[in-house]
Amino acid sequence: MQEGPSRRRFLQSAGLVGAGLVGAGTVGALAPASASAHGGSGRPDPDLPRFTLAVIPDTQYLFDADRGDPAPLAASLRWIIDNQAERNIVFTAHLGDIVENARADELAAAGKVFEAFDRQRMPYSVLAGNHDINSSTTDQRGPSPYLDVFGPQRFRKLPTYGGSTKDGYNTYHLFTAAGRQWLLLALDWRPSDAGLAWAKSVLAAHPRTPVILTTHDMVYADDSGTATLSEHGQRLWAELVADSDQIFLTLNGHYWPPGRTVLRNGAGHDVHLHITNYQDRYYGGSAMIRLYQFDLTRNTIDVETFSPWILGQRPEQRNALEQRELELTDGTNRFSLGIDFAERFAGFAPVPPRAPRNPATMLVPGTLAYWRFDKGRGDGVAVPDGTRIEDLSGRGNHLTRVTLDGSGPDALRWSGEHHPDQPAHASLRFDGAKKPARGAYLRTVDAAPLNAETFRNGYTIEAFVKLPADVRSSNHAWMSILSRFGAGRDAGKTGGDPSEPIATLSLSDGMALQWAVFPLNQNDISSNWGHEMPADEWFHVAVVNDGKTTTLYVDGAELLRNPSTPAVGLATSNEPWLLGAYHYDRIVEQGFYGWIGDVRVVNRPLPVSRFMRA
Repeated sequence: MQEGPSRRRFLQSAGLVGAGLVGAGTVGALAPASASAHGGSGRPDPDLPRFTLAVIPDTQYLFDADRGDPAPLAASLRWIIDNQAERNIVFTAHLGDIVENARADELAAAGKVFEAFDRQRMPYSVLAGNHDINSSTTDQRGPSPYLDVFGPQRFRKLPTYGGSTKDGYNTYHLFTAAGRQWLLLALDWRPSDAGLAWAKSVLAAHPRTPVILTTHDMVYADDSGTATLSEHGQRLWAELVADSDQIFLTLNGHYWPPGRTVLRNGAGHDVHLHITNYQDRYYGGSAMIRLYQFDLTRNTIDVETFSPWILGQRPEQRNALEQRELELTDGTNRFSLGIDFAERFAGFAPVPPRAPRNPATMLVPGTLAYWRFDKGRGDGVAVPDGTRIEDLSGRGNHLTRVTLDGSGPDALRWSGEHHPDQPAHASLRFDGAKKPARGAYLRTVDAAPLNAETFRNGYTIEAFVKLPADVRSSNHAWMSILSRFGAGRDAGKTGGDPSEPIATLSLSDGMALQWAVFPLNQNDISSNWGHEMPADEWFHVAVVNDGKTTTLYVDGAELLRNPSTPAVGLATSNEPWLLGAYHYDRIVEQGFYGWIGDVRVVNRPLPVSRFMRA
């Protein structure tokens, strides 16, 4: 046992230092935990798309007869408590082999350490490893010192406890994270046939819930980190996991070194199987913990491994081995998993697509034009010349097709593609280009009131857009989603380049959004810039002017490069608006390339909560 004041100080105020998460294979910067997290006063947010599962593998050498030291495990639990809110830690799972000899005094000592979790009502699970019980028995072994300390009675007070087998050695736990329910199975060292039948019944009772399986013996790994099913793991795979599509991740200890593999289940879906265990390392593994940080927005699980006990010591007092074991940053212990959660869970918990919405619900007060494209004759069918697309606002701002010279009917087609949050489940597919100019577009009719509108009191312009995968390698720089015909000089503007359009929502040569306009109160162009947009992915863009300044949004998020100089209203030459065409010096230079869905123009600023995607 190492002596010195640093350990005592850490046990009193753990969490003073945390481990920064960085990409796989890089060394993380250690960062202090926020002061508000100290003392475990914070709680996780069940609705955030990012949440963390903490994992504690074999701690057996810390509780080994008259040998060992409970301080590292106490430090790990204290760190989890203190960082629960900051890391959004929703659950902690111990993987078995809590103690070395299954002795009552060892288990009692370990149970004493876990009282820190009990006092805070921290959601957690434990399971029996081969060193916690008589390893020659199954979960039908009957009473044991393990069950006295870590039986179901310990967890019933927790809101995450779901239930257990009658023998008490198998439990399941339910927690809420990222706005949905998750289930964690904690299975015994050797679940009996009855235990496996119970596990299946738990899954059947929660048929739409994704499941993480924890057990002590499932896979082992070679020195490269490649994992393989153990003999017992083959039984679990064949009799439980392979035909249970809900199980997408399994975690076990027992063996070392750590590693992982991916197997395909009976439904043809990936199951990630991980072995994590550090008992063979310095100080019995120093109670290293693994954090599995789920991010449902990025469809990623980021994994990191470190020792809170070592982190809590003064850097100058760490010995040589502690400095090496502070955190493990090799690719086996710090890595990221890419998982499309919606796709992976679709077989048992499909996310129902958002239904189309009635056009009337989109007509917020001040709507001047609302165009949607769900009246086509079939996906991929050309929009005929002479087609008029009605303005559903009732203001008479209808659209008609215009075809550039040398372009055919297929330059503009009806499409069933759409943004998942788009009111209409349809769009238009534009096939334009710049050199030579080709394509087709839509223009407002000559009598459209929108042609003369100056928007003195502000405006909101929205559109759903998707760019083709090859947009950057093709000839489409500075194409417009929506533009106002007429050059700046036609509206009396002489600053900047008066040959530029009066207004245009365009995409640069790098596909960065730009809203460039001649406002009423300026002689020059006012430009809002966005970031480069990804291809082959729908997005929603909104331009909002509050009567003074203009703000550009993508998918409801305010962008950076919005000017603070007042830009009041929009100049006009009383000519049409063009959907899907860019012009310069009154010459249409190119048609749009990609898909455009619903478009709405409102004569006042709208909050994000009133955008069409909301």
